[in-house]
Amino acid sequence: MKAGAKNGRKAGWRKAYEAAQKRDDGIETSTISGIPVEPLYTEEDLAGISEELPGEYPYKRGIHASGYRGRLWTMRQFSGFATAAETNRRYHYLLRNGQTGLSVAFDMPTLMGQDSDAPTSRGEVGHCGVAIDSLADMETLFEGIPLGQISTSMTINSPAAILLAMYLAVAEKQGVPFADVSGTLQNDILKEYIAQKEYIFPPEPSMRLVVDSIEYCAREVPRWNSVSISGYHIREAGSTAVQELAFTLADGFAYVDACIERGLDVDSFTPRLSFFFDAHIDFFEEIAKFRAARRIWARHLRERYGARDPRSLMLRFHAQTAGVSLTAQQPEVNVARTALEALAAVLGGTNSLHTNAMDEVLALPTDRSARIALRTQQVIAFETGVANTVDPLGGSYFVESLTRTMEEQAEAYFKRIDELGGVIPAIERGFFQKEIADSAFQYQKELEQKRRIVVGVNDFQVDDEEDLEILRIDRSQEEGQVKRIADVRRTRDERRWRDSLTKLEKAARGRDNLMPYILDSVRAYATEGEIMDTLKSVFGVYVEEAVI
Repeated sequence: MKAGAKNGRKAGWRKAYEAAQKRDDGIETSTISGIPVEPLYTEEDLAGISEELPGEYPYKRGIHASGYRGRLWTMRQFSGFATAAETNRRYHYLLRNGQTGLSVAFDMPTLMGQDSDAPTSRGEVGHCGVAIDSLADMETLFEGIPLGQISTSMTINSPAAILLAMYLAVAEKQGVPFADVSGTLQNDILKEYIAQKEYIFPPEPSMRLVVDSIEYCAREVPRWNSVSISGYHIREAGSTAVQELAFTLADGFAYVDACIERGLDVDSFTPRLSFFFDAHIDFFEEIAKFRAARRIWARHLRERYGARDPRSLMLRFHAQTAGVSLTAQQPEVNVARTALEALAAVLGGTNSLHTNAMDEVLALPTDRSARIALRTQQVIAFETGVANTVDPLGGSYFVESLTRTMEEQAEAYFKRIDELGGVIPAIERGFFQKEIADSAFQYQKELEQKRRIVVGVNDFQVDDEEDLEILRIDRSQEEGQVKRIADVRRTRDERRWRDSLTKLEKAARGRDNLMPYILDSVRAYATEGEIMDTLKSVFGVYVEEAVI
């Protein structure tokens, strides 16, 4: 059909559309990012979009030619609560039920580099994840789990190098060579300053620790993803999908810049950089976000950084369904939300996936809700048929157009960040923080005006809701953890412990890579808090200035 005839057909449809009955409920038809959604997309909207194939540069349609017909995504449920022993039992339970990778959730004291017996840890031990104070806890956490055969993801940032050292020390005790250890360390300190706020040191020494771990893993632990550059927490803080896309990739480029400045060859470390995205509720926008991310990363790594190894150009990512989309009202509806968000992640080509449990908005998940969340992934993988063809939405007029629009808007953000001097100067000026706050305010306003509906929250409420059984952490678990840390301090080799921390402090005042010194301190059963205090004595702590 000739172009003129096609245009004529759409013009004719437009007349029919304008004359047809339409909803008048005031509900937004734009995406959550505010991208206008047309009532119809046709071949005309593909103008200028080149045909691309899976497994080929720029990888918009996926990094593997065979997609999920070659290998399903890793089903990696995020889990951790109370003590290492309790969480170890949960891990064995999940593995028996078909989970294919582990993902560690740490409690707040661990995330903030504090020991369980610190005064500021009181009441928080084991409540939002597992308490890990020393190598002894890490040994218990992975008891009976062969680290040479299972991959593990660890969600931790400012103390990330310490927890990585503990994991490697456990592998060492199991007789597993570092070269055989596989997994992912979040280790994304930039997004902490932007969104999650679990930073400890100022940006410069924090970046040093990240680059130290990247350099060490590139040399010693080649199958380990040393950074998982995280948009998830940026999105959970209130950003739009476009902002999540742009700010996450900008952070990724900042890590590449820092490693190159250290003297590393771009192809020596970028194949082991990975990403972590939110799979939110705006179905098609999320799919387009994942596709755009792969294309942007590939183009910048090749054209801007001169990467030549195809693995450097392939953006690999883990996705987690949106915690912020879960509701305390009618929590059973969260099962439906999670299923749709997980389906969007799969259709977008995720490499691994966590599905939230329906009760996570109220507490850590029970065994039953964790199993339902895992079964959700298994239904998508084995019952829906979506894994049978590669990039099934490739060529969709709507999805392709939306992918291009998101890519263009992300590039506009990159330009603004560059004009501010880069990611760290933009953080210090509050640019990211203000952009996210403004977006969160706009979304909340749309909810209050009922221009967007959240079922059970601002519409379709019920008067009487049944109480949901939730997981509760017994106070005695904290008391037991405090006793365990005292036992470690009492039984360790005092001289070896003291010497290791002295050497770490001296190295921190110099320019050596700190990973070997941290690893030696961990082997001497220095606690996380003791190692962090040693580094604080050199690096200081960071206090954010308020954004007005």
